[in-house]
Amino acid sequence: MEDKYMTADEAVKLVKSGDNVFVQGSSSIPEALIAALARRGGELRDVVLYNAFALGRRVSPLCDPALKDSFLIDSFFVSNAVRGWVNQGYATTTPRFFGQVPQLFREGSIPLDVAFINCSLPDEDGYVSFGVSSDLTPSAVECAKIIVAQINPLMPFTYGDSVIHMSRLDAMVRVDDPLAETPDMEPTEKELKIGRYIAEQIPDGAVLQIGIGAIPNAVLHSLRSHRHLGLHTEAMTDGMVPLIEEGIVDNSCKQLEPGRSVASLAIGTRRLYDFIDHNRSIVFRDIAWVNDPFIIARNHNMAAINSCLEIDLSGQVCADSIGTRIYSGVGGQQDFVYGSSRSVGGQSFIAMLSTTSKGENKIKPVLTPGAGVVTTRFQTNWVVTEYGAVNLRGKNMLDRARLLISIAAPQFREELDREAFRMLGYAYRRWK
Repeated sequence: MEDKYMTADEAVKLVKSGDNVFVQGSSSIPEALIAALARRGGELRDVVLYNAFALGRRVSPLCDPALKDSFLIDSFFVSNAVRGWVNQGYATTTPRFFGQVPQLFREGSIPLDVAFINCSLPDEDGYVSFGVSSDLTPSAVECAKIIVAQINPLMPFTYGDSVIHMSRLDAMVRVDDPLAETPDMEPTEKELKIGRYIAEQIPDGAVLQIGIGAIPNAVLHSLRSHRHLGLHTEAMTDGMVPLIEEGIVDNSCKQLEPGRSVASLAIGTRRLYDFIDHNRSIVFRDIAWVNDPFIIARNHNMAAINSCLEIDLSGQVCADSIGTRIYSGVGGQQDFVYGSSRSVGGQSFIAMLSTTSKGENKIKPVLTPGAGVVTTRFQTNWVVTEYGAVNLRGKNMLDRARLLISIAAPQFREELDREAFRMLGYAYRRWK
């Protein structure tokens, strides 16, 4: 295998003008390869780079006006490393449910020429692991003509769909590159209130999908008195570690992968990455499997907990854009909302603070013009703010408006009530 080792600058010479290149995500962007590719920018034209959910330690070096004709970044989930580049009009995004992206690769809708990945050190049998990113990586390495891997001692070795034999790699680059980290911030009192409202609705034995961020962390903080919880989640985070260590999450009630936590990616701090390293109680699966609503539904008492940017009085949820400005992506929210609705005893929660950091209302009569609908009004179940939790399941448009107004920030409720009457008419006042 030694003949496959080379420098990053040598490895990126495998990329040709016009190629489609996959770039691994989560907290494991192959930074050395991306930097080397940027240095080749003057030699290349029309290279398209596909990525998904990814935490960058810095803005991508490909986000350079001098490289605008060399590289087009096409992201399935716009993250911090490329967000500004997308909204300046130099890059783009492809709308797609996260769990359905692998299908684009496998059916050839997006043919891949090269895959850039970030792997662990090999085990005694010559297998390396994708570590924290088994989301799109299995399908990408399955479909790409050329696989270029960073071999990184700081990447944890995880099990499941996240392993590949070194013989399948076309080029390898030795790096010693820390993974991106996001701190496990202490929730505020408002966020903890949201966490407690949600925890009250979750029974012992439930199987959890919990997103990333302060409010999901608050939910995890509020589950410390629960028992026999399970994990079937898109992302493994720091907040899950103490629940597993203390036996609160033991996966004993799951119908799928009983006894093991299931995830597709991990994002957090070094504590999390060390915890999952060679941990056979955690299995990392292809996002096409983890996020399949019909797979999700096979676990009983599925509880899907996600956040959003705004919601309207009919229950339409926007989680990917601020007006026309793309902020993130759809991720797995819709997959888990739908999957939990089909689960025996399943339920889903959309959680958010009632106002933005600027004090603007996030419960609106109608969504901001240009805002994308991620979860439709037909699927929204629980909605939770620091002012309470309301269940829209089976509720008509009149009741939905009243319930959502009841958990809006108090200073906006009168205005929302007037707008609801204007939109819904006589029945809104009469039928209660």
